[in-house]
Amino acid sequence: MLSRLFDRFLGLPEATTPDIDVARDLRVPMPDGVVLLADRYRPRGSGAMPVVLMRTPYGKHKFDAKGTARVLARRGMQVVVQNARGTFGSGGEFTAFHQEKADGLATAAWLREQPWCDGRLAMAGASYLGYTQWAVGPYLDPPLEAMCLGVTASEFRSTFYPGGVFALNNLLTWASLIGTQETAPLGGLLPNPRFDSRVRRAMAHVPIGTSDVAAIRTRVPFLREAAAHSEAGDAFWVETDNSAAAVKMTTPTSMVTGWWDLLLPAQLRDFTALREAGRRSRIVIGPWGHDLGAMRALLSDEVSWLSAHLLGDTAQLQRAPVRLYLQRADRWLDFDEWPPPQSVPTPLYLLAHRGLGWDPPDEGGTDTFTYDPAHPTRSCGGALLDMRESKQRDNRDVEARPDVLVHTGTPLPRPLDLIGPVSATVHVRTDTGHGDVFVRLCDVDTAGVSRNVTDGILRLPAGSEGVVRAEVELHPTAYRFRRGHRLRVQVAGGAFPRYARNHGTGEPVGQAVRTRPTRFEVFHDTEHPTSLTLPVFEGRRPPV
Repeated sequence: MLSRLFDRFLGLPEATTPDIDVARDLRVPMPDGVVLLADRYRPRGSGAMPVVLMRTPYGKHKFDAKGTARVLARRGMQVVVQNARGTFGSGGEFTAFHQEKADGLATAAWLREQPWCDGRLAMAGASYLGYTQWAVGPYLDPPLEAMCLGVTASEFRSTFYPGGVFALNNLLTWASLIGTQETAPLGGLLPNPRFDSRVRRAMAHVPIGTSDVAAIRTRVPFLREAAAHSEAGDAFWVETDNSAAAVKMTTPTSMVTGWWDLLLPAQLRDFTALREAGRRSRIVIGPWGHDLGAMRALLSDEVSWLSAHLLGDTAQLQRAPVRLYLQRADRWLDFDEWPPPQSVPTPLYLLAHRGLGWDPPDEGGTDTFTYDPAHPTRSCGGALLDMRESKQRDNRDVEARPDVLVHTGTPLPRPLDLIGPVSATVHVRTDTGHGDVFVRLCDVDTAGVSRNVTDGILRLPAGSEGVVRAEVELHPTAYRFRRGHRLRVQVAGGAFPRYARNHGTGEPVGQAVRTRPTRFEVFHDTEHPTSLTLPVFEGRRPPV
């Protein structure tokens, strides 16, 4: 009965084989002698079948892993859920991201030797479980039959350091989860305000390289590695980057992500690269973050994609390659490619008197502010792991700060739809030769509430002199600005604690303690225009 209610809640088709068998703690040997533990779910009484492999560092006993395995098994599939090395009884030491290729390939080889496996393999899962798929799929021979990739990417480095800036909130939040998940009561499923408060306070701790102890009173190797290897070109993350190998892979892939997911830009790069290489791939982008909404959509997607490629039920393969949700319009749209060809990249310029316009400035203009890392510019909302603070938030308190530039357009005479990539070109000069440029696009409603739509950050080259042309990648979006609303652009020198503060001294991010204020000049004149490039859908560009 519980399974049926769960299926109904998820909108899943009726189970075909409700009687399933579960074998727990299968011992999977690795070449170095380490043994990893796994559970197997399958229709009772079945013979040799394909295997859907899920590899997780969060515990095969957790509800999400067990729930997914049971849903798939009750629809005629065989699922093996394995604890990653060094987690929940599996041997060895957990070394985040670096161990998944070798262990995943060894597990695949072991599965193909088992009498209950017919040699065909697929993989499924979200977030880190999605990364474990990318660590196997491009390298396995024979290849996987299918991959189901939820809120994930073939490489995580660009998400750890977007624009070259340490993603403090997300990295410390995940490190704290990993560092306590096996000791927290009920696996950390219950709310723990004291724990959350301690982690939040630790985001202000310096140096960042020891903020793990400040947060959870123990060392977390991943956090220290991320802090020590944040510089561009650091070879530490090279072997964890599967993006180049991914485009050579022939395995059909189905992806689910959300407009507020931290991995959205990287996942869209994967999807675009696969499509350009002629690979079979589809994607759903909904109004979700790294949250239960995305997980619910992923599970439905897994049922249809795996049923098609393992069970021959191809009814769901007729869907368009790109399905996306247009926020604030409450509409789902289908396209053949990303970005949609109907979207026209259109510059929106910062103008004098804190205005915005579609036409380049016809007069000089410069704004100045001082960024003080001892009192860093705050941030609210955005693509965060912490769902209590993510997505859209009221930005008026941030916009009232003297270290945030605010440019606002006039009320829109008709709706404006943006669907596609967003970027900014900011001409800026600092007095220290150091600095970060944070750009955010907001939607100001008729009551004056300013809500974030998309944003991005970039670390300027150390020792920059003179006017620097900063090219900032913002998160892609699909969003409707309603009639009467106004567009607003923020420019600031940081967004703390979402991103680590720029100390203004050039010290390595993991070791920096001293702070030095930085004075910014942002230019928006005829010679040095500052603008956002917006994906105006169908070229319908109203006045702003």
